[in-house]
Amino acid sequence: MSENLGSTQPNMKAVKAGRGKRFLFNALGVILLLALAILSGFRSGINTRQAYQSSVMSEQLSQQFTYALVDIQFGRYENARQRLEWIIQNDPSFPGVQQELTNVLVLMNQPTPTPTPSLTPTPDFSGAEEAYARAQQLIAAQDWPGAIGALDEMRKLDPNYNASLVDGMYYFALRNYGVNLINSGNLEGGIYQITLAERFGPLDRDSNGLREGARVYLIGASFWELDWAQAVFYFQQASSWGNLWDGTMTAGARYHFALMRYGDQLLADGDACGAYAQYTSAQSSGPLDDAAAKGFREATQICYPATETLAPVTPTETLALGGPPPADTDTPIPTDTPIPTDSPSPTP
Repeated sequence: MSENLGSTQPNMKAVKAGRGKRFLFNALGVILLLALAILSGFRSGINTRQAYQSSVMSEQLSQQFTYALVDIQFGRYENARQRLEWIIQNDPSFPGVQQELTNVLVLMNQPTPTPTPSLTPTPDFSGAEEAYARAQQLIAAQDWPGAIGALDEMRKLDPNYNASLVDGMYYFALRNYGVNLINSGNLEGGIYQITLAERFGPLDRDSNGLREGARVYLIGASFWELDWAQAVFYFQQASSWGNLWDGTMTAGARYHFALMRYGDQLLADGDACGAYAQYTSAQSSGPLDDAAAKGFREATQICYPATETLAPVTPTETLALGGPPPADTDTPIPTDTPIPTDSPSPTP
């Protein structure tokens, strides 16, 4: 009996050791899965933050470029140089920044003419009055560039002539000139003119909204063919400001095109249902092109597979399943109510 107990104890120890190893391996597997899940969430958070930072940076670059153009207009070349160099440090490929920086450096290096002393002439208001009257006529004719030029000439002749009225004329001409430029597809020029008008007074809701829409359009254009998700995000907003365009495509057309290309990208990445949603949104604003139509059919088959159609059950199968017997269609169905007949009662 003692020999049997002695042989059993090593077996029990071996069993316990095996269970301990399995428990250890299971614990290590759980820890590894948790680590992978945490790492995946961490990476997703980093990607989201980077996308947000990229959109914020694009907006800041656009604003600094606009402010640099304003500084150049008013002769603040050093401020403009600092803004343009900051843009180049963050995005060397920003449209037009290299050319504007070259222009600023040329203007900064121009020799300053030495003024020659002269006698102070008697003020002559006739030229300022003529320029003022001409500016009024040009504003009435809605010739905004001509009106702005006449006002500039008048300010050179006499900066104090009807100062408050001239400020109002500047605001009106610059505001409307900027709106016309944006509506004609010159977004950057329109933003610049409206920003100049803001120096003479607060903007109205329409011009300020149109300027904001143009800025959003330019930000979306910076993501074109580089990040379709961001392009969809910005052109969806830009399309709410009417028929904004840059001379080539309207914001609505760009939004429609970006939706189709974003759907193609999601489908290629294996997200068929996400692609289906983008194609469906694109269809609400226009027909799909050939590539998007093909992708839409593929995404529909993957995300919403067709279900198998069941064949009708025969009467024999119905009886086999315990159902009621089929109705006898050969036997006519009575439609009249039977009338009882009198009959002699049986004789007891």
